[in-house]
Amino acid sequence: MKPSIQQRLARIEEHFEEIGVLLSQPEIMSDQGRFRDLSREYAQGEALVKAWRDWKGLNTALQEARQMLADPDPQVRALATEEVEQNEARLEALEHQLHILMLPKDPDDDRNIFLEIRAGTGGDEAGLFAGDLLRMYTRYAEQQKWKLEILSQNPAEHGGYKEVIARIEGRGAFARLKFESGTHRVQRVPETESQGRIHTSACTVAILPEPEEIDSVSIQPSDLRIDTFRASGAGGQHVNTTDSAIRITHLPTGIVVECQDERSQHKNKARALSLLQARILEQEQARQVEKQAESRKLQVGSGDRSQRIRTYNFPQGRVTDHRINLTLYKLDDVLGGDLDTVVDPLLQEHHARALAEFDD
Repeated sequence: MKPSIQQRLARIEEHFEEIGVLLSQPEIMSDQGRFRDLSREYAQGEALVKAWRDWKGLNTALQEARQMLADPDPQVRALATEEVEQNEARLEALEHQLHILMLPKDPDDDRNIFLEIRAGTGGDEAGLFAGDLLRMYTRYAEQQKWKLEILSQNPAEHGGYKEVIARIEGRGAFARLKFESGTHRVQRVPETESQGRIHTSACTVAILPEPEEIDSVSIQPSDLRIDTFRASGAGGQHVNTTDSAIRITHLPTGIVVECQDERSQHKNKARALSLLQARILEQEQARQVEKQAESRKLQVGSGDRSQRIRTYNFPQGRVTDHRINLTLYKLDDVLGGDLDTVVDPLLQEHHARALAEFDD
């Protein structure tokens, strides 16, 4: 490992220890905001500092083993040779892990997210596919122990959705799903197709990090038009008789958000305002995102079949992610929520590119 990187890691470890001391001080513990920020910083640095300490211990053991190679006893030399080989391999793996942990962290990675799915070209099949995608993300959220709640839905006439918006709450939700943004294409034979011809349809997926107070945009009450209406869909008599659903229009930008919940108009309004903040933030950051080649790949397309990040081919049981030329013949597993087989290679490719820039 380069001496400059070792020096940087030593400074990070020193700062980490300083934070640990601060967290034990009464004046810090009494300041909830300061204590929360320091606790978060401490938690974020814990894995890096542990890996660095493991590397230092292993490096010391390696140097000692190398010294034993000069021992006159052939059995000692044989044991030392084996230990050197093992420690060198472990040290190389630790260095790789340290480089990844040192990469600049996306500040949104630990955020909750808003998941938006919209049917694109393909008519009824696009709506049905939107329902398939929602089930896929719902099952994945269950596997990850995340909480998913539907905020708004516009059902399609023959099943599925024209549009559905959900909120996913859980640690690392944005980190795992941020590469899902884009156009998803499906190729299959519709049930109504009598001649067995394969149809191609598409849906767009958007993954938006839920904003925190520290980076929430300022929204003036005078810039909002808030309408209430009766929630649609299942929910019993209460839904049909109470104007609990909320529609908020942000007049300066024209952005409109809706949220439905049969139990609480207050909860709907809070969720809708949070979603509105996320939409406005996304709009304000769009120019910066477009300047970054990596981030451009995450842009949500128009829903046209020709714009796609991933194709789900039912006749072949195939899933293809076009950004990294990944093809898996595990369509049922992926749609059943086994998304890690797609997400992990995307993250590995992202880390590989970031490491190449880091090394440069």
